Amino acid sequence: MTNDDKTSIETSLAQACHYIDDVTGGINPPLQFSTTYARGADYEYLSRYSYTRSGNPSWEVLEKVCAELDGGVEALCFASGMAAVCAVLETVNSGEHVVAPRIMYHGSQDWLRRISARRSIGLTLFEASDLDALRAAIEPGKTSLVWIETPVNPTWDLIDIAAAADIAHEAGAILVVDATVSSPVTTRALDYGADIVFHSATKYLNGHSDVNAGILVGAQDDERWQDIKLVRTLMGGVLGPFDAWLLLRGMRTLFLRFEKASQNALRLAQHFEHDPRLEKVLYPGLESHPGHDIAKRQMTNGYGGMLSLLVRGDAEQAKMIAAATRIFLRATSLGGVESLIEHRASVEGPHSVVPPNLLRLSIGIENCDELIEDIEQSLSRLNQQ
Repeated sequence: MTNDDKTSIETSLAQACHYIDDVTGGINPPLQFSTTYARGADYEYLSRYSYTRSGNPSWEVLEKVCAELDGGVEALCFASGMAAVCAVLETVNSGEHVVAPRIMYHGSQDWLRRISARRSIGLTLFEASDLDALRAAIEPGKTSLVWIETPVNPTWDLIDIAAAADIAHEAGAILVVDATVSSPVTTRALDYGADIVFHSATKYLNGHSDVNAGILVGAQDDERWQDIKLVRTLMGGVLGPFDAWLLLRGMRTLFLRFEKASQNALRLAQHFEHDPRLEKVLYPGLESHPGHDIAKRQMTNGYGGMLSLLVRGDAEQAKMIAAATRIFLRATSLGGVESLIEHRASVEGPHSVVPPNLLRLSIGIENCDELIEDIEQSLSRLNQQ
């Protein structure tokens, strides 16, 4: 595999960093399903592979593409997004401290709360759009890790990555950025000072709702990064060869999918921005969004396909609107080619701090006029009450 010239994101993705198989000349990587590898007569390994938890050739192209896209020294793939999240947080020691947003992906926050309660790890949650709140949440000398999302799921608040990195580093902490919603197509968090970037690759990177995977990309190969690699090997949360192959195939169209989803989402957000049946449309591409200026700096190729609608009504009315859609699918995920809608508080459960009237939409690549019409006919149910 060679990629001697600096190429655009579109070209690197489409060609998987100009992959050519050294043995066959194939332009798609082969699958290696073996879980163990033979040794020679003197018990030495015949290659650099020993056992699939510590390495599989089917990961290599995928990890190289991911590292190049995010501008990191190395990428690690995992069996799920949460496996990657847990591997990072496993490097936080008892007695240390973690800072994270009050509103964020609930699975990550649930794990943070679990390790805080069980392992004497301090946890402080801050208001995502308030850098002063982030600064106040940090305990210098004790805070080991600052975890942020941008945009924040599901309110789509923006956090200034460069400013957050400065705050974290001044206190001796590392900054981890969940960039699942923005993807390296539009935001390269490491370029803004993040130490590690996380992607739930189940979402935009794969894009077809048929693979569970997580990706970490590191800015440097330091002691902590080596510890994360060890955690992956010992815990065994590794990606299967076929899932790695499917994920790489999905990533080849990431730029086109993200571009179309962003275009659709912006049109839909603009169409409903002043709709009297809604309290607010939450989308960072709108000029009225409080974080729009940060989004313009950090999101260079579209604002993504995620938006939320605050219905003028209560939870039951919001759920009624979701139930009435004909094209939008009522399902939990994001970043696929199909458009999804969900009542987020119901999905997150009794501990959710998401507004009860919030509907989260993942905009796909369908005909946008039809998506708009679907929401229009669904909102019309409010007028019939």
